[in-house]
Amino acid sequence: MKQLYKNILGFIEKEEKNLSAKRKIELEDAYHMVVFLRHLLTDLKSEVLSTGFENKQEEITFFKSIKPEVLGKLIYYNKIVRIESFRPCSSEMLSRYYTDQIKCLKKEYKKHIGNTDFYRYHRSGRTDKDDLFFRRGNINFFDGVNSFIFEADPAFSTFYDYKTARIIAFDLIHSYLLCCLEPERSNPIFDEKVASKKVFSWTHSKNALIELIYALHVSGSLSHGRGSIKKTGRVFEELFEISLGDIHHAFHQMKFRAGEKASFLLYLKDSLEKYMERDL
Repeated sequence: MKQLYKNILGFIEKEEKNLSAKRKIELEDAYHMVVFLRHLLTDLKSEVLSTGFENKQEEITFFKSIKPEVLGKLIYYNKIVRIESFRPCSSEMLSRYYTDQIKCLKKEYKKHIGNTDFYRYHRSGRTDKDDLFFRRGNINFFDGVNSFIFEADPAFSTFYDYKTARIIAFDLIHSYLLCCLEPERSNPIFDEKVASKKVFSWTHSKNALIELIYALHVSGSLSHGRGSIKKTGRVFEELFEISLGDIHHAFHQMKFRAGEKASFLLYLKDSLEKYMERDL
């Protein structure tokens, strides 16, 4: 079961590689990801219901990190299908359309996400209430939960796993809409004509850069570690003209990688050592 959890992010990343080279996600691609993620979530449910969890921490990890990642991406791609299905054909209307979509998203955020205690709990990285939020059978109906919970399978939901998924989806949808308005933000790998105009361009993955940022921060290599991760991230975003999105969430995903956790740092180490040996 633990190995399955670690492989989930790898499955999604592998499927998304076909989209990474595109500046904009097409309707067919988004629909393909909806089908893929829906099947993946169904397989996860079958595994959980048949195998269960070895201990309390494994259950918390699943409902706090693994399931929300799959469900959040599913909500995200499903939203893209809806957005692109109603996209106007007129290029003159596109900017207004995506701007309106962002306004609607922000209204939804204020109403259902940003003003909740759980949102602040999630963003702060706290763990003190994980036992309450991410274990089954703890739903407090006196809080007036969303009515969808009555249709959810209590053996495969804690209610807050869904809330976490919505936060993940919100961040992804917001980034997508910004990329639609500013196409250059949609992909860190630019064509040669655009890249030649830049002083520097980041040509590895976004996760690799986030891994490097965290390593520099926690090691105290930048300002003795006094600056926040968020501010450090902005420095690199401005330097490379790249949007990293929610780097806290991205880093949290790295903890569940299969194999080496700091794979990019190992890649840097190996590359440098090979270069040194070549000059001997």
